[in-house]
Amino acid sequence: MTKTTDKVMSQRQQEILQTAIDIIADEGYSSLTMRYLARASGMKLGALQYHFRTWDALIRAMVDYLSREFRDLLVDSEGHPLGIHEIAEIMLSEDAQTQDALWPQLWAMQQVEPLVSDLLEDVYAEYLQLLEKAFEAEGSQSPRAEAICLMALLESEALFTGKGRRWESDRSAVHKTILNFIDNRYGE
Repeated sequence: MTKTTDKVMSQRQQEILQTAIDIIADEGYSSLTMRYLARASGMKLGALQYHFRTWDALIRAMVDYLSREFRDLLVDSEGHPLGIHEIAEIMLSEDAQTQDALWPQLWAMQQVEPLVSDLLEDVYAEYLQLLEKAFEAEGSQSPRAEAICLMALLESEALFTGKGRRWESDRSAVHKTILNFIDNRYGE
């Protein structure tokens, strides 16, 4: 189970967070309010505030939830980071593509919500650390620089070839090119 601070998150809290994530992805971050989330979750505002007392508590829990889900994708069953190719495959996978609308909304949200900015920085710092370890394992001379370059490439791919984007029809070829580049560089 996912933890918020020092208590275990309930199934209901996870459902509420997933609803919040869906609202952001489908309707944009400006649509997410405590009242709207309560209605979309089939509860009264007071009941929602029982689970997440404040807006900040909700935002912290949501980013923490996303962070844990994200981290779980990028490590093996023993908690070791996956290889470079495997991480890239996950970031380019169908599951990641369904999040095309979410991450740009979160990036926009961080411009107006300082808390989101701080929390997303932590998510990306952890992502960078996992990639850096994967590059170190491959013997990279510049693991941090290469990890940042690959992060930038993987993150920006959706901006250009994501759902509804101008070059969406090129997405499969772009994915293959990115993976071939990694394979050619690291012989995976």
